Amino acid sequence: MTLDPNRRRYQDVAEELVRDLANGAFAIGDKLPTERKISEDLGVSRSLVRDAMIMLEVQGLVDVRKGSGTYVLRLPGDVTPDSSLEQDIGPFELLQARQLLESNIAAFAATMATKADVMQMRETLAKERVEIESGSGSHKADEEFHRLVAQASQNSVLTESVEHLWTLRKRSRMWEQLHQRIFDQGYQIKWLDDHQAILTALQCRDPQMARQAMWQHLENVRMTLLELSDVDDPAFDAYLFDTDPLAAVNDLKK
Repeated sequence: MTLDPNRRRYQDVAEELVRDLANGAFAIGDKLPTERKISEDLGVSRSLVRDAMIMLEVQGLVDVRKGSGTYVLRLPGDVTPDSSLEQDIGPFELLQARQLLESNIAAFAATMATKADVMQMRETLAKERVEIESGSGSHKADEEFHRLVAQASQNSVLTESVEHLWTLRKRSRMWEQLHQRIFDQGYQIKWLDDHQAILTALQCRDPQMARQAMWQHLENVRMTLLELSDVDDPAFDAYLFDTDPLAAVNDLKK
């Protein structure tokens, strides 16, 4: 696979798949190989393949059918290239960045949070519960909670960094495409419980507890999205990092 230093890795994977379609390796209606097979053939992680498939779906080249697989919908010559997707960020790539950044922000916030910060977070969790119970599908309180955790660090650069990551998520057509596959909203209750665990760690002023709680929360988000968006392999075993943040960082050092 040809790597372009000016592109994201999942875009290289997508380009390789588009090249196969253009070269006649698959015809309209054909079922593509499983993500496991593609990842083995290209020597990349399955998380990259998942993001690449979402990109092709947004382009209208493939049809993703839950429980069946991914099928060729159109060939590259039949669609108008969409240059805006080159600036998009894969959902799982974005989650990886958030997991690394926000877990450490939470640890720092545990040493800096004021009583006012904690009270604001409590109020936001109450709003989040109302949003969930109303079935509105809103994620405003979810976003607000993460922003408040960063704000509790008393560092404006960290707060702006978290806000930027959420802005990228809201602008991402790939993230929107991923969420269109998700019909069970019960996962939001579990994530609210995660938020409460993060708040408890901040109240205890325990940096390690806060780091682990935020890491585990975003790990739960990632695993939920992987499970609900998987189309051809219910035993999907890909990972971005270990559920233990310290183990993950130590692995990166090797």
